[in-house]
Amino acid sequence: MSSDEKQVAPRSLAEALRAKDDGSLAALLRARPDLITPVPTDLTQLATRAGTRASVIRALERLDRFTLQTAEALAVAPEPADRGTLLALLAGDESDPAVVGAFPHALAALREQALVWGPDDRLRLVRTVRELLAPSPQHPSPTGLGPTVAEATSGMSPGRIQEILTAAGLPTTHDAVSAVASLTGLFTDRARMAELLAAAPPDSLDVLSRLVWGPPYGQVTAEPAARLRWLLDRGLLLPTAPGTVVLPREVALHLRAGRAHRDTQPLPPAVEPAATHRPQVVDTTAAGQAYTSLATIEELLKDWDEGGPTVLRAGGLSVRDLKRTAAALDLSEPVTAFWVELAYAAGLLASDGEADERYAATPAYDEWLELPSAGRWTRLATAWLSATRTAGVIGGRDAKERTLSALGPGLDRSAAPEVRHRVLTLLAALPEGASASPDSVVARLHWERALRGAASSDDLRARLARWTLSEAESLGITGRGALSAHGRALIGAQPSTAAPETGSPETDSGPGDKLPVHHHRHHPAPPPQPRSPAELASAAARAGKLLAPLLPEPLDHVLLQADLTAVAPGPLQRPLADTLDVLADVESKGGATVYRFTPGSVRRALDAGRSASDLHAFLSEHSRTPVPQPLSYLIDDVARRHGHLRIGSASAYVRCDDDAVLNEILADKRSQGLRLRRLAPTVLAAQADPATLLEGLRSMGFAPAAESAEGDVLITRAHAHRTPPRTAPEPVPDGPPSPDTTLLGAAIRAIRAGDLASTTPHKPTASAAPGRGGTLPRTTSAETLATMQAAVLTGDTLWIGYVNAEGSASQRVIAPVKVEGGFVTAYDHTADEVRTYPLHRVTGVAELADEQA
Repeated sequence: MSSDEKQVAPRSLAEALRAKDDGSLAALLRARPDLITPVPTDLTQLATRAGTRASVIRALERLDRFTLQTAEALAVAPEPADRGTLLALLAGDESDPAVVGAFPHALAALREQALVWGPDDRLRLVRTVRELLAPSPQHPSPTGLGPTVAEATSGMSPGRIQEILTAAGLPTTHDAVSAVASLTGLFTDRARMAELLAAAPPDSLDVLSRLVWGPPYGQVTAEPAARLRWLLDRGLLLPTAPGTVVLPREVALHLRAGRAHRDTQPLPPAVEPAATHRPQVVDTTAAGQAYTSLATIEELLKDWDEGGPTVLRAGGLSVRDLKRTAAALDLSEPVTAFWVELAYAAGLLASDGEADERYAATPAYDEWLELPSAGRWTRLATAWLSATRTAGVIGGRDAKERTLSALGPGLDRSAAPEVRHRVLTLLAALPEGASASPDSVVARLHWERALRGAASSDDLRARLARWTLSEAESLGITGRGALSAHGRALIGAQPSTAAPETGSPETDSGPGDKLPVHHHRHHPAPPPQPRSPAELASAAARAGKLLAPLLPEPLDHVLLQADLTAVAPGPLQRPLADTLDVLADVESKGGATVYRFTPGSVRRALDAGRSASDLHAFLSEHSRTPVPQPLSYLIDDVARRHGHLRIGSASAYVRCDDDAVLNEILADKRSQGLRLRRLAPTVLAAQADPATLLEGLRSMGFAPAAESAEGDVLITRAHAHRTPPRTAPEPVPDGPPSPDTTLLGAAIRAIRAGDLASTTPHKPTASAAPGRGGTLPRTTSAETLATMQAAVLTGDTLWIGYVNAEGSASQRVIAPVKVEGGFVTAYDHTADEVRTYPLHRVTGVAELADEQA
């Protein structure tokens, strides 16, 4: 680099940011959105904010493994380092071509995120990044390297350093600084180091081999063995504390062939296909699961239709209620918890907020039921994609060791939406019809976010990935582990261009059957950009259109059988299904639903206001088979006895025109608990309330009907309890949202203008304090007014200090247009618009220097 180029090299991160164009600043703010909240006043403040510990940690957590390894290598390189030195630390003496190919992109990513700054011959890490990644005894580096020779010998006596030089075959020097430089030169000279180690005893080399990849520290006794003494005498091991020695960084790098990491990973691990299926099989399987998901949500909320379980005092669903709901749905408890949470995330389920607080369906559930099947599914799928509440953690414990319950607090995991979208995107990159190995998906996620979790299978991102694969299958986004066509449309992915293997629909390829996998250069996944509501709605609509033809059409008929059952060979139209649910009991589910007619179910329909003739007409209309005679007899028999007994409130009474029936009741031992007595030949009084009396007589085989005070039969209809209108729970964001293009443009203009105001030279004013360059100008009211009026005439640009109504001081660059009535109207370069300012809030004014005006 020429001397002229060196003169313009930035001296700080702020100067480096000042040299960036607007596109580069936009990329920085998009990658690190926390820097724009609130908008910095100038580039110096932006640089300061970019170096704060919290912001740096957030940025490091979003780096892929190789980019992070590049930053770790720069943290152990001399500061400043040149590009060649950094590449050598990553590629080693053999210059791994994969590392060489991936290195430019990794370095550019670090620069883009303002973690590294400076030209190629003077690369510097932001100070906070170096503090986090540089090795120290308290915080070992992931590289496994120890301190440099200069750092390890900082407390050593000059005489001892000279002794080491002599033992290493180096000439003594006149001072410790030159001695350390001489020893460092030896350790970094590959040829001379090879000669020195060639003379080492084998046992000494064995000691070095145990320390070379870290940790670099070891323990020694007061009288070290000969193999250790040989190393200590020549500085190949240096004491750091009594009984502790360390392998100097330069020695370790020589033994590692120049590599900072034992396992450099420049390329992301491939997502391995586990099996392949025909795309048609995948889509139909996924559609079947999608329909099952709708039926499960309907069954869940129908079970809670008259008011679901009570809300725990601490919030959430009790373990007992979860078990009862799981038994009603015939599912396991973890799967039931997933469906409960999904209904809650979609806004279909909430607490009613009453004194005896219970869970129930919301009014939105009734609206959801009116949607077409595909529309109902997209509502569930989009809610799942964006939800941060994570059903998989239910049953675990929070930071205070409290059990996490379904629908309770503490279930939000802000990384969940990003992991779900990324897992589905990885599936979309496979050939159509190919499922992925879960372990390879987890390995890929670990590479893409190296600091977010350890390389174990139980960290949060790994668990989120495995839950995503399972939940996507349950929802019908995937089928047999492969992403369906409507699943691709839902996440906005294009159909894969890789051709799947051909085969019969019955034969699937196993893990040993290799699909074509394309290994690309180092291109880590960019952070997911939020889609606008219009884009989300468009993607959901496309997914619904692809799914709709695959869902079964609701049927308008059943098949009645002579054994008092009805078979629904598919999903039923809603009015038919609702009526049949009252008239019969569900006996079994599956591809076909079997309903059984019983005296109790028929009585339930009569209690709901249906007459026997209504039921006969209903069955005749909706049965593809003749109505069996036993079913007709059952309806007529129950209807004949229904309402023969009448119950009202006395406490309660029973009346019947047939006194023989009342005699039968009194003679039955099972009626003793009701404490009945005859008031008249056709009336019995009871001590029990009407509801208890109804149930007691029904258990005895009678079919009583409740009546009103006027003597009319009370019609009991199914009561659907609903909560007041509720909104779905808001996802908990994983940090500030990514800014849109409009916000980025406005923020960059404001930062540029603020930077211009803070850095532009200005003429000194008569009242300005000497030696206070860069502070807000201070002028009297008369000087301010005169300068403003003059600028209106000359068209000059001014630098002003301004205090707003909240008392916040700022500096601005303005071009006054008009001054009157105690206000100045001017074009504000900081805000990039014309504004009017009260003169009494202007603390001072200064003219810009001639060369900047």
